[in-house]
Amino acid sequence: MLRSMITATNTMNQLQQQLDAIGHNLANIDTNGYKKTSTTFHELMRQELNNQPDLQKETGRLTDYGLRLGVGARLDKQLVFHQGAIKTTGRELDVALLHKDQFLQVEVDGEVRYTRDGALYLSPANDGTNRLKLVTKDGYRVLDENQNPIYLDGDIRDIVISANGTLTAASRNEGELPQTVNLGVVRVDRPSMMISLGNNIYGLQQLGNVPITDVLTNLEGDLRTEIGMRQGALESSNVDLTQEITDLMIAQRSYQLNARSITIGDQMLGLINTVR
Repeated sequence: MLRSMITATNTMNQLQQQLDAIGHNLANIDTNGYKKTSTTFHELMRQELNNQPDLQKETGRLTDYGLRLGVGARLDKQLVFHQGAIKTTGRELDVALLHKDQFLQVEVDGEVRYTRDGALYLSPANDGTNRLKLVTKDGYRVLDENQNPIYLDGDIRDIVISANGTLTAASRNEGELPQTVNLGVVRVDRPSMMISLGNNIYGLQQLGNVPITDVLTNLEGDLRTEIGMRQGALESSNVDLTQEITDLMIAQRSYQLNARSITIGDQMLGLINTVR
């Protein structure tokens, strides 16, 4: 009886984490470039009991010998980097990445991070000049292919972003050459090493002895032809509302079932104590 209650308690803890993940997906269904978190359950350590030492009595059995008693389930979470739908906005600083394994590079607290949110903005550099810095909607500086912050002269007329991520800003002053900069884009070769840091920002797990070049590739030089980018558009989240609602209902029913199992176990233990 105690075993069943412990098993149910362990499983409820993991089910609560699944409910949290589903809720997070639903809350970000309209977030540009958001990648949903997928959840799967696996069995925890189990105990195998040999309840029939005489194997002759097991003749014709189709399943494994003995009893396998588990202690609950564990939850695994994984980011799903499937491409989201592309929606046209017509805004010149909106860019959509067209390949699911490519990310823009941004600077967060002095570290290089990655994002799929292509809603970019120009903000004053606040360095005593009229320069503007290219930032995300949360104010993180966008980096170029050399991982340097992107600054533009303030007197800009038009901005064009090519399919390979080259930003060209035309000046309002006649005779001045346009400013050109390559947006920093990386290709993630091992998406399982990516982790979500919040605010639609992604980073890398502790790599240990794994070289960073085995995890991602900086698309610079001739590799920039691999970049797929569309100006005036944004990528929607890849959250499937129908699937998330279905998973939510299943998780809630499973949570209720395990809670009921604990209640019944407690009632039976109380009955046994009464009989004593």
